[in-house]
Amino acid sequence: MQVLQQNSFKRAYKKLHPQQKQAVNVAVLAVCDDPTLGEQKKGDLAGIYVYKFSHNTQLYLLAYTFYPATLTLILLGTHENFYRELKR
Repeated sequence: MQVLQQNSFKRAYKKLHPQQKQAVNVAVLAVCDDPTLGEQKKGDLAGIYVYKFSHNTQLYLLAYTFYPATLTLILLGTHENFYRELKR
């Protein structure tokens, strides 16, 4: 499966510590194995999936879309202002 990253995901990923990056990498691999793992959104965010995972008691959200051979990582962050940024 081909994995693409949008600029908003790249910016958020770049600011993480190495241990957090490792947790994100594990989450991305889990989503690659089963793209329906995340929760599909409705309304304004139709077609976007959000996968929730935790690292050191902090909850992170990973937004992505997928087509049969392509996984596009859209946004990564904590719950605070996540959906507002996702709608932009």
